Amino acid sequence: MYEIIAFYVFATLTIGMFGIVVMSSNALYAMSALAGGMIFISGFFFILDAEFLGVVQIVVYSGAIMALYAFGMMFFDTTRDVSEKMRSKKIAYTLSVISAILVVTILCAPLASEEIEAMYPSIDTVGNVQMIGVVLFTKYLVPFELAAIMLLVAMIAGIVLASKRMDEYLAMEENEIEYPKETK
Repeated sequence: MYEIIAFYVFATLTIGMFGIVVMSSNALYAMSALAGGMIFISGFFFILDAEFLGVVQIVVYSGAIMALYAFGMMFFDTTRDVSEKMRSKKIAYTLSVISAILVVTILCAPLASEEIEAMYPSIDTVGNVQMIGVVLFTKYLVPFELAAIMLLVAMIAGIVLASKRMDEYLAMEENEIEYPKETK
């Protein structure tokens, strides 16, 4: 019974936070609400006994949004007000209702299926995190390693590109800047 109550509480809070994200004219309010919405989404994982995914949701997504928050504070002028005009509210509400119905249908479709237990058998002696490890390192080992290699190559390429640009910038800076001579 508590799962149902918790589900509706988290659903209401998540939708409210993401509504603030969409409707807010202040970038910092929107980013704060986005971080809150991501934390409330992790509540769904905890309700489903997927503690590992809940913690990953909090750490990864909310951490990324906090980095976005820091950049937003640096780059946006948050003191000025932004005026936004919605020309057609009916289209926005219609698309919102259609997308909500699609999301509910997609999420409820596996519940209607009787084959769900046969497709994903559960082992009672093994915990949630251990099952993720077993699946990652047996069935999905090659894609997991390929993704790790691709991320490593992208990180090295980013460092190389940044160092080349930094060298070019420093060379331009040395050649173009003339310092004022001292006056006597």
